[in-house]
Amino acid sequence: MHDEQITVAVLARMFDHSLLQPQLTDAELEAGLEVALRYNVASVCIKPYAVRRAVRRLSGSSVAVGTVVGFPHGSHTPRVKLFEAEAAIADGAEELDMVVNIGKVLSRDWNYVADEIAAIVEMAHHHGAKVKVIFENALLQDEHKRELCRICGQVRADWVKTSTGYSSSGATLEDLKLMRECSPPWVQVKAAGGVRSLDTLLQVRALGVTRVGATATAQILEEARQRFGN
Repeated sequence: MHDEQITVAVLARMFDHSLLQPQLTDAELEAGLEVALRYNVASVCIKPYAVRRAVRRLSGSSVAVGTVVGFPHGSHTPRVKLFEAEAAIADGAEELDMVVNIGKVLSRDWNYVADEIAAIVEMAHHHGAKVKVIFENALLQDEHKRELCRICGQVRADWVKTSTGYSSSGATLEDLKLMRECSPPWVQVKAAGGVRSLDTLLQVRALGVTRVGATATAQILEEARQRFGN
């Protein structure tokens, strides 16, 4: 990835444009979809009820539609998370950002955690969708993060993701290094929460991050346009 010339278009394909704030109106969601189209980002990550709207608006583009499962606290039962994931895929979502059960992680009930992630990944892959597993690192110790990376590799999740963006802190460079080192090559790393400038984007990219969840998409990519040209 890092042999690739840095251009605005290349950087844009790192973005999951985040449209998850609870207060966003229909008009604001629509404006967010326009931003995603304008910059040709990798995907939008939109609230579950708006997946169908996003699929219609982004039809014919290369911007994927993603949504969240068990968001933001991860405390739904496995059955409810699975139903939520199936419903999202039925509505047209191609990527799912699923929150782990944080209490179960902290309890080290690794069989529960692994079974839940595996069920979502297996169902999603069966339908051609991809899964990002959200850890919420601000609430975890490094030992928890390492074991989650191991589990996600074992069940073949597509990404490990730092955070929801709604806890006390988001992605840190230390956590991103740890997650890249502890994950097998087939699991990608997504940074969420805290990537608000071009310099930070380039820093996380250098660590091997392939996706970032951001609300400041337009500002960062305009900064990239000024620095790198078109």
